[in-house]
Amino acid sequence: MTGRMIDSMNTPLPVVLAGARGHGRWHVENIRRLQEKGLVRLAGVCELTPLTEAELDGLGTPEQSADFGALLDSTGARIAVICTPIPTHTDLALAAAERGVHLLLEKPPAPSYAEFRRMADGVAAAGVVCQIGFQSLGSHAVPAIRELIAEGAIGQLAGLGGAGAWVRNEDYFRRAPWAGKRRLNGVDVIDGALTNPLAHAVATALALGGSTRAEDVTGIETELLRANAIESDDTSCVRVSTAQGHPVTVAATLCAEQADEPYVLVHGSTGRITFWYKQDRVLLQRAGHGPEEFEHGRTDLLENLVAHLTTGADLLVPPEETGAFMKVVEAIRTAPDPAPLPDTAWHRVPGENRRVVPGVDGLVAAAADTLSLYSELGAPWALTSEHLSKEVSTR
Repeated sequence: MTGRMIDSMNTPLPVVLAGARGHGRWHVENIRRLQEKGLVRLAGVCELTPLTEAELDGLGTPEQSADFGALLDSTGARIAVICTPIPTHTDLALAAAERGVHLLLEKPPAPSYAEFRRMADGVAAAGVVCQIGFQSLGSHAVPAIRELIAEGAIGQLAGLGGAGAWVRNEDYFRRAPWAGKRRLNGVDVIDGALTNPLAHAVATALALGGSTRAEDVTGIETELLRANAIESDDTSCVRVSTAQGHPVTVAATLCAEQADEPYVLVHGSTGRITFWYKQDRVLLQRAGHGPEEFEHGRTDLLENLVAHLTTGADLLVPPEETGAFMKVVEAIRTAPDPAPLPDTAWHRVPGENRRVVPGVDGLVAAAADTLSLYSELGAPWALTSEHLSKEVSTR
């Protein structure tokens, strides 16, 4: 996808941000950083409640409105950053595309594969550029690890594991009406551990293995469970069968005993690579060598989108490169509703208002290490659940 090139002399590019609170605050700060570099200008903010002067410090006086389309029209925006509830992504993206406005669309790009296709096809037909907000895929570690795999540094690629052991209190699932929901008012949301907070683990594992497009996925197994009183999963794992022949298993929990840095583990016949994707840190372990650790830089995805539009730089995360991830989202969407863990499988942490599943930290790590599902690792609460899905073919 190349889109319409913008003359680099036209920077700073006017940007409209839809969704400037919650995670959107990160985008406000990032736009402030790029505005100081002269690359973009915050032209508009789409929020139900306008941002205050303090929230806009250093960003001038952008136009504010709850009407996204009208704001795009009045500001002459060239880029829209969309950080709104998951079910709104497709319609907002298409509203921007039909106006010729390029996009940075937060992950997950859509709550279903059908909505993803409607978005991606509509954007392509409009001839605009869309970048999907998997920030970890801007890490310079990603091409470096791919190169290590290609040159045989760890032998034959055997599979990839992802591990995310995070801590979230019960208020996290009440942060917004859609939080912790699979559906809201009859519309898909699919706000689960693997599809939203730890979606990067899934997308990054797929990317490192070269299985990024929808056709790269041949089958998916899911185990979706919950300790919290929510609809969606907070403790889950997935195993993806790929056309490349190596499995991708990712395990995640928001009920860890202790928060840990999420990572992707690349398994080879003669070694392994660990990638802590939030830190851009890589550990290479291989036969006949001592361990080697590397730290990499990262290209910001909005900055990359600007560079793509002004200088023709390669776009890092176009929609088609997230098709495999969206197949995982679809498998989770169509799986049986997450099974509630028995009361004996979790407990509350005094004074922290959060639920913990004892032993889950070790299970998450073991799943990434052995490419196994929770039930295969002997987790009693996974073995006894009648709601775990069997493998779903995507062919």
